[in-house]
Amino acid sequence: MSLRPRWAALPVLLVAVFMTTLDFFVANVAVPSIRADLRAGDAAIQFVIAGYGLAYAAGLIVSGRLGDLYGPRRLFAAGLALFTLASAACGGAPDTAALVLARVAQGVAAALLAPQVLTLVGALFPGTDRARAFGWYGTVVGLAGMSGQVVGGLLVAADPLGLGWRACFLVNVPIGLAALALTGRLVPRVAGAGARTGLDLAGAALVAAGLVGVVLPLVQGREEGWPQWTWPCLGGAALTLAAFVRRQRRLAATGRAPLLDLAVFREKGFAAGLAAVALLFGTSAGLSFVLALHLQDGLRLGPLAAGAVCTALNAGFFLASPRSARAPRPVGPLALLLGLGLLYQAGESPYLVAGALLVAGAGMGLLMSPLLSSVLASVRRERAGAAAGVLGTVQETGGVLGGTITGTVFLGSLDAGWPAATRAALLVLIVGALGVLVHSLRRTRCAEPAPAMSLEPHR
Repeated sequence: MSLRPRWAALPVLLVAVFMTTLDFFVANVAVPSIRADLRAGDAAIQFVIAGYGLAYAAGLIVSGRLGDLYGPRRLFAAGLALFTLASAACGGAPDTAALVLARVAQGVAAALLAPQVLTLVGALFPGTDRARAFGWYGTVVGLAGMSGQVVGGLLVAADPLGLGWRACFLVNVPIGLAALALTGRLVPRVAGAGARTGLDLAGAALVAAGLVGVVLPLVQGREEGWPQWTWPCLGGAALTLAAFVRRQRRLAATGRAPLLDLAVFREKGFAAGLAAVALLFGTSAGLSFVLALHLQDGLRLGPLAAGAVCTALNAGFFLASPRSARAPRPVGPLALLLGLGLLYQAGESPYLVAGALLVAGAGMGLLMSPLLSSVLASVRRERAGAAAGVLGTVQETGGVLGGTITGTVFLGSLDAGWPAATRAALLVLIVGALGVLVHSLRRTRCAEPAPAMSLEPHR
């Protein structure tokens, strides 16, 4: 296949990335309008936000296995269709119960999409083209993160056709339909890597329950002041995930197909790369948490001014990400460390804070794409779907853990004052960035590109 059709497929894949990333943010802006229109209580509103993330985190590993079984393009199309339908259901929800269910369906659809995009990019773009393609992937993620709340705010304020908050979800429908129509024409068919041996449904239930048991108490527990139910939930999640691992080992030992081939963790560089990904996404989430409180409650900036300062972080990411393929590997983590160090010293000047965030964002932009690319390139083709599912799960849970740990340190240090609390939290983030730097320095050269997946159609 020529390079032109390969590159023509990339915008279709990235549209799905943009929509699913954007929906992490736009719902936050719509919350006040949803509350007023549907007369929603606090618990219902929380699950409008959390339902999406929980379903997303719980479904990634299962989705990666399904991509191995049935082919990533087929699962990508199914996920895109479900996401479009779920967005329409969100926009037409008559009450909060329907809205929560539709948001959960959106999260399931996003989980179907995410590993397939990573697998398809890895398959369609071998060698140096992979780094360029992942550079665009990182750019789109940064753009969605930078514009999410802005887009949501504009849609709610503009009130097109009198739709109000519903426009935040309905805008996905025409975009999703267009992307779905182009999928069959522009995205090549990539053969699934796994034999048609069926899906381990018991394993799927165990891993989904275990991941929900981890993410739910970390998200809701912090917001509710760590009520007693969070600790049994985390303990039960650990037992459930341990049972999942035992089941996968037993299936592999008896010659049956596990949901997750645990041998993927023995691939050279994969486990270490996952640790670096968790640290990077945890640092990013922790920084977002600190900024949200420090700028408005600590520096007493208004929402507009605080938003303008935060835009510097995303602007740095957006500007640097397309250049990540050409930058020496340690530059990204060094820039992230420099930005965090400047932020530690910025004091109460919003201009110095914005400058530090610009540098930190550029470091993240230079880091993300090469890191994701190298993690997937370290895995053999037959384990690509499993690797992509695990990678997505690590991104999500790493972000949740990073936000939780940083938030706990920040809030626990408030008795010493806002500056001291901010610096204590930044020290946690600096440690995380140092871990990413260590990983980068240990890899003296980029991993050899994985061979391109077969582009033959399914038989």
